[in-house]
Amino acid sequence: MTLLTQDEYKSIAANLDLPTAAFIDGKYCPAASGKTFETVNPATGEKLADIASCGADDVDVAVEKAREAFDDGRWSRLHPSERKDVLIRLCKLMTRNARELAVMESLDSGKTIYDCETVDVPETIHCIKWHAEAIDKIYDQVSPASDDHIAMVVREPIGVVGLVLPWNFPLLMLAWKIGPALAAGCSVVVKPAAETTLTALRVAELAMEAGLPRGVLNIVPGGGAEVGEPIGRHMDIDMVSFTGSTVTGKRFLTYSAESNAKEVVLEMGGKNPAIVMDDAENLDRVAQHIVNGAFWNMGENCSASSRLIVHKDVKAELLERITHHAKAWNIGDPLDPETRMGALVSSAHFDKVCGYLEQADNVVLGGKTQCGAFVEPTVVEVPGNDAVLAREEIFGPVLSVIKVSGFDEAIQIANDTQYGLCASIFTANAKRAIRGARAIRAGTVTVNSFGEGDISTPFGGYKQSGFGGRDNSVHAHDQYTQLKTIWIDLADDADEAVD
Repeated sequence: MTLLTQDEYKSIAANLDLPTAAFIDGKYCPAASGKTFETVNPATGEKLADIASCGADDVDVAVEKAREAFDDGRWSRLHPSERKDVLIRLCKLMTRNARELAVMESLDSGKTIYDCETVDVPETIHCIKWHAEAIDKIYDQVSPASDDHIAMVVREPIGVVGLVLPWNFPLLMLAWKIGPALAAGCSVVVKPAAETTLTALRVAELAMEAGLPRGVLNIVPGGGAEVGEPIGRHMDIDMVSFTGSTVTGKRFLTYSAESNAKEVVLEMGGKNPAIVMDDAENLDRVAQHIVNGAFWNMGENCSASSRLIVHKDVKAELLERITHHAKAWNIGDPLDPETRMGALVSSAHFDKVCGYLEQADNVVLGGKTQCGAFVEPTVVEVPGNDAVLAREEIFGPVLSVIKVSGFDEAIQIANDTQYGLCASIFTANAKRAIRGARAIRAGTVTVNSFGEGDISTPFGGYKQSGFGGRDNSVHAHDQYTQLKTIWIDLADDADEAVD
């Protein structure tokens, strides 16, 4: 995609028609209470719009309409190829409106327009399209029963699902959830993060234009207590998929236990290690991966490489190269396509990250803030893995550096965390790479690179990084379906009588 100029992006921003109402039963509507809340541009502090501030009554209506849509089969029993066609049309409409979505996403979240244009929006469209294409290609099974029986194992959509989104990748996380959920035939009630509501509302409008039946995709904006908890406790929601902090994710287990024992899928936090051994090849390339892993999306990424566990013999050279590459990650106006580091999502989150910076003693790079919610790429050496900056998820552009003397120590420190989402290991020894990848307790381990895999690979974590299912890949469809066994007796009645 060809990028525009900063002035051109500002012109688009000035002329956007921002959605502000909830989207329930195929149309925009105000909150039942009439209340609204402000959404602001974190890069400037300026108000963007007043968004409908929904509550439990709105959740009830959305669930009621979602249940009606599911039960009458307008989507759940539609032929798989027809569901695919609708989602493909949605992807085409999103492609046609991609620039509008990118600018809206940047304004609402503080993300750079460069990332929105080149990563978030294209990957969002690709994700929905991938799951749409899988709809009529995932087969059910026939088990190896006797000659007198046929046993079919079939998938059925789980029903009405609640999808609770984070604020760090508003569009992409929406796609990670509605892609497989809608592909499976479910009806959904989506709670976007209060900080980043706009693009979810716009996608719902485009989905209706694409032919998605009313009631199938509902967007209910609002706070966690007002909307998230009612979703978690609702007696007519069959499952919840949550992405966000570990503290909040655990609450959904309580909500489920105290309501209808709905299924819960959690994708939560991470304190992800990047191990660099003394035999790692091309330290300059390694440094680029470390910088990208630590500072991409301002470090507001659950899979961010936030702990660098580096062998003492290469630490000095690697930090020199990291410092060099990190200086290219300039802070500036998110609508300037030359900017690599935008604003943190809110003033509250900015204050939280600043609190961690105040505990940084040995700062190698950065450590400063700028007007608004901007934080410099920061590299900090810590005395060991017990340091606060090495243990707690900062969710900002802060890389904590831990020195080790050998492979076994590196693996031990990598696993010494409550989290287990992602990890990286850099080494030229193939056997060591495989041993390390197997030994690290994380859902995704990359070798000689930073990454999360792609749409074809499952994404999720060990330990307190989450459980219950995986995003991405065909495995993502599992959490939105139930398995049913259909057992058919073929025995001849006459034969049974003789027996």
